[in-house]
Amino acid sequence: MLLTSRCIVLHTLRYGDDAIIAHVLTEVAGYVTFIIRVTHARRARSQHVFFQPFALLDIAWEERPRSSMQRPKSVSVATPLVSVPFEMGKRGIALYLAEFLYHALRSEPASPSLFAYIYHSIEWLDATRGSVANFHLVFLLRLTRFLGLFPEVRAVVPDSYFDLSTCTFSVLKPAHPHFLTPEEAARLPLLLRMRYETMHLFVLSAAERSRFLDLVGAYYQLHCPGFPELKSLQVLRQLGG
Repeated sequence: MLLTSRCIVLHTLRYGDDAIIAHVLTEVAGYVTFIIRVTHARRARSQHVFFQPFALLDIAWEERPRSSMQRPKSVSVATPLVSVPFEMGKRGIALYLAEFLYHALRSEPASPSLFAYIYHSIEWLDATRGSVANFHLVFLLRLTRFLGLFPEVRAVVPDSYFDLSTCTFSVLKPAHPHFLTPEEAARLPLLLRMRYETMHLFVLSAAERSRFLDLVGAYYQLHCPGFPELKSLQVLRQLGG
């Protein structure tokens, strides 16, 4: 069956001298792995430019259910990105979040609402001229709603720790390292209310942002089996994220 879909590129790698393997999130079929074979060096370079992290593409392919990799019949740009590939701060965020989604979404079924959230978030990141310092925090915290991982924090318990493994408050310090201190736990409801349009109002130091990013990563590792340490996190930190 021929499928055509908007797609979000999450991860690519060269395969031999004449192929690219691309892991993408599609609107109609969820997570799909494509193999793109090229026979000419110039064409290979042009295809590689297409398949950059967070690229927004239209891809048509003949679905082969028994194959682990699909072969695209056509590839074109759905929405050109004018700043994400070229501005270092945005590019660092894109690399980090694309790697994050590459691991987090591998077993997720197709979800139009999840796809729309990610697609429109990328468009917002590309279009904004304001500060994006908190963008990745907002993105990952809001992503928990689509993955069924949203922490329930409506009833904040004063002067309590927040256990990331059980998503509960505790007056006793957990015996493991995966928790928010009482001061951090008190700020959690505010962080969960952040939106792209208002995130510039939440002032976090680089150290605070790095700490919360570590906590978000630990939260996903606890609740997404096999979720690894991300290589791009160090790159993001070097860029001040």
